[in-house]
Amino acid sequence: MTLPRLALILTAALTAGCLRLRPASTAVVERTPARIERGAYLANGIGGCLHCHSSPEENSFGFPPRPGTAGAGGLCWDPSLGFPGTLCATNLTADVETGLGGWTDGEILRAIREGVGRHDTGLFPIMPYRAYASFSDEDAMAIVAYLRTLPPVRNAVPARQINFPVSLFIRRAPRPLEGPVAEPNRADPIAYGRYLGKSCEHCHSPVNGRGQLIAGREFSGGQELKLPGGSRVVSSNLTPHATGLASWTPDQFIARFHGYRAAAEHPVAVQKGQNTLMPWLPLSTLTENDLGALYAYLRTLPALDNRVIAFPAAPEAKTEH
Repeated sequence: MTLPRLALILTAALTAGCLRLRPASTAVVERTPARIERGAYLANGIGGCLHCHSSPEENSFGFPPRPGTAGAGGLCWDPSLGFPGTLCATNLTADVETGLGGWTDGEILRAIREGVGRHDTGLFPIMPYRAYASFSDEDAMAIVAYLRTLPPVRNAVPARQINFPVSLFIRRAPRPLEGPVAEPNRADPIAYGRYLGKSCEHCHSPVNGRGQLIAGREFSGGQELKLPGGSRVVSSNLTPHATGLASWTPDQFIARFHGYRAAAEHPVAVQKGQNTLMPWLPLSTLTENDLGALYAYLRTLPALDNRVIAFPAAPEAKTEH
């Protein structure tokens, strides 16, 4: 079989994966004050939407958005970060030409939870839509309601350029929702913590050479992530093992997150090689109850042995971040 013939067969097979896409719903999200408030909490907190969809201050701890860029897109991944091409986070503001102003509510909902763009294109899975698929219908609508309140900012980000064959593989990545997603039981700390923890799983789990989670090792950390400037950070072990969170009390866990609230308000300069992709700044906005629920859930995970050096290239390597 000739290479051109093989390429045609491969292309046809992978493109067939697009048949799993479904049309965007015709839903129109009612923008009630309560829904907008909940959406702001999720999008600026556990969802991290504005954290990624902004232009970051690379020399400040936690990569906070540069003033005036929150939600307007601009954070880019390229080969220097180990990315197979170039991809920039899109503009989420209400600008009609460069943002979400021309999108329907149904198209935004589909992008968030199913990974499908406005024109039926598969979104690159660095957008954590597989985690967001677990968002309840109400929470997803709350995020849309909040995004609709973002003032329009004209900012056209570069078109994505994904290298072959990854450009074909991502066509099969989106997964349509199988049905309605119910609200989590916030009165059950472990159940609600599991709901919130879906956003933590991918980064805090080791992956194979294709970026897929290694079954049975979820939340044990050890995934190496590249940062701008060539530095690296390794995700920490969140399981209740001695190399993870075994010694942490609920109060210590909550205080660790809330300790970054000042840095979220006033950016802090960071030493080269010791910044982190861990979204401490948005997660510092979580309530004590929500962090307590997340802690309660993490304590139920299997205790997995995996001692992590968070900053392997730093002069004095730290074992947590």
